Amino acid sequence: MRIPLEWLREFVTLPADVSEVSHNLTMIGLEVEAVENINNDVVFEVNVTPNRPDCLSIIGIARELSAVYDTPLEFPDHDILAETGELDFNVDILDKELCHRYAGRIVKNIRMGSSPEWLRNRLEKNNIRSINNVVDITNYVLLELGHPLHAFDLGTIKGRRIRIGTPNTVKGKGAKVGIKTLDGIEREMPGESLLIWDEKRPIAVAGVMGGQETEVSDSTKDIFIESAYFDPASVRRTSKAIGLKTESSFRFERGTDIKMLKKALDRAAYLMKTVAGGEIHGKIDIYPKRYRPIGIIVRYERVSEILGLKLAKKDIHNCLNGLGFEIETLPDRMKIKPPAYRRDIKIEADVIEEIARIYGYDRIPAQLPKATIGIESPEDRKSGSAEVKNDIKQALLKSGFTEVINYSFMGMHEIDLLGIDEKDERRNSVRIKNPLRAEDSFMRTTLMPSMIKNLAHNVAHGNRDLRLFETAKVFIKSSQVEDSGLPEEREHLAVLYYKERAKALYRDDTHDFYIVKGIIEAFFNDLKIYDYSFVISSEPFLHSGQSADIFIMDDKIGYAGALSPEIIDVLDIKAHKPAVFVMELDIDRLMPYTMQVVKYRPLPKYPHVERDTALIVDSSIDASAIIARLKSYASDTIEDIHIFDVYQGKNIPEGKKSIAFNVRYRAAGRTLKDEEVDAAHNSLVNYILDKTKGQLRA
Repeated sequence: MRIPLEWLREFVTLPADVSEVSHNLTMIGLEVEAVENINNDVVFEVNVTPNRPDCLSIIGIARELSAVYDTPLEFPDHDILAETGELDFNVDILDKELCHRYAGRIVKNIRMGSSPEWLRNRLEKNNIRSINNVVDITNYVLLELGHPLHAFDLGTIKGRRIRIGTPNTVKGKGAKVGIKTLDGIEREMPGESLLIWDEKRPIAVAGVMGGQETEVSDSTKDIFIESAYFDPASVRRTSKAIGLKTESSFRFERGTDIKMLKKALDRAAYLMKTVAGGEIHGKIDIYPKRYRPIGIIVRYERVSEILGLKLAKKDIHNCLNGLGFEIETLPDRMKIKPPAYRRDIKIEADVIEEIARIYGYDRIPAQLPKATIGIESPEDRKSGSAEVKNDIKQALLKSGFTEVINYSFMGMHEIDLLGIDEKDERRNSVRIKNPLRAEDSFMRTTLMPSMIKNLAHNVAHGNRDLRLFETAKVFIKSSQVEDSGLPEEREHLAVLYYKERAKALYRDDTHDFYIVKGIIEAFFNDLKIYDYSFVISSEPFLHSGQSADIFIMDDKIGYAGALSPEIIDVLDIKAHKPAVFVMELDIDRLMPYTMQVVKYRPLPKYPHVERDTALIVDSSIDASAIIARLKSYASDTIEDIHIFDVYQGKNIPEGKKSIAFNVRYRAAGRTLKDEEVDAAHNSLVNYILDKTKGQLRA
């Protein structure tokens, strides 16, 4: 937008320093991209953002500077002091949703000719070619007040009637309507495009361009001036559909001032009388869809909080008054009604931004953000789930897993597939009122159905090596809460591991269950969680011999294991003995146990001694139970105990299994002798045999 400084000074008092004006325009968000000197005048090239159509005019820029300099805004002469006769003219708005207001004036006995020099000069500074005094005045008012106008040759309007409607409304759907626009091109108009019609035909494309048949020419004596508000979306659709952009459509698309159109109409008529000697007749103004501003509550405390300033109420009001905002003062807040030309102001934050602009961003003191330097304590770390989630993600990413994001929906048939019991809380699901698909009508109570879908999709597309994980919320409806109540939201982690076994000369025979178990232990170690254990799982969709529930102390926080063969069969995975391992953890339950205190001790000075022992016990006894028993044995020389083998099969009696464990002994201040290690180990073995009713394996 080109803004001549001489023209601007007619509306607002400005300092002599051009660079100061340029700087202030830029600081309030109207960047001055260039400054030119033309005919002893300064012209600013101002970059106006799409959300500020009110600044696509001299009056709009002057209003902004008026608020900055706290000086009054002078409006140009536009009052019509005398009108000749009544307006013998009819206007009908047929599509009120597309035309919210339509006004017009008749000016008779116009003396057509060239414009005066002052008018031509101002148009030329804005790169607009002078045509004749009538057309030049409509362009002049467009630049001055920002509202597009159109002048029709009154003698060419048939039936002394104007209608505003689409071809679908006027002619009926499917009717073909054409119009030759001012550029001489015959255009076929879409059925939903808004047109201006006389009694018989379209005479203009609303908000875009007039028709050639009603063009003002040298022989024109009487004119009809149109000033209207057209729906911005309608103008944009029409402009795009017919491939025609004009200065008018550029402004109508962004939204014009519905209240300014009357002033623009009167200003144009006033200038036509002054410049072209016309006689001004009566005015018609149809306003079916009135602008009603919505009140916005703005809290004074919030203004100070956002801007980092303690502004007085007076300063806040001054900033907004200068922009034309209507203010209702309340004890600790104010109710703001934005003017019709500021439809971009919709929420409290928009108003605060206006205060900051006019007060001056350069007046807000620069301050370094406060930062605490130091190491977070475990208590601080526990309070933020975001850090724990990030640690979990990083641990899984380091293990070669890929994060997936799924919809938070599921179908009850997926819960049925998993065989989840009717009394299980995972059946307490929230039904969605408007689901994307009927098959996904519930909020997820578990992440496992989504992971199974990911598996099926990838395998169907030939991906046979999968390591996937997802962190997301599940939604459990409490049985005590009514249907209208909110469900309990829990943060969960789900993991899926699948790798098709292929024949190879060399391969790692580590069972996939222990790979997944190792991954769990790795990120538990990253989270400083130590008191965890694995117990045979009772989940119905997991393989009974290759699954475990995960406990921290006595709290079950999840499960891990292979999907049952029945579910694998339903998925119809075409592979030799496919094994799919999954895991799901409740991160919220995990949180209290993260970042357990780490106790450091010096590296041992004396060597350790190890002993291995194999027991035969009932197959119903969990390995985790044996480890718990062994670790509960009181001894000051036992450093570590772990199980390294579990076996059932040949040479082991029916209903029994072999469990082999390793014990590491070490003394803090001396080297242990074999005799005392043997004695301590025999005592430990006798203790565990007594507790398990087992026997030593030969």
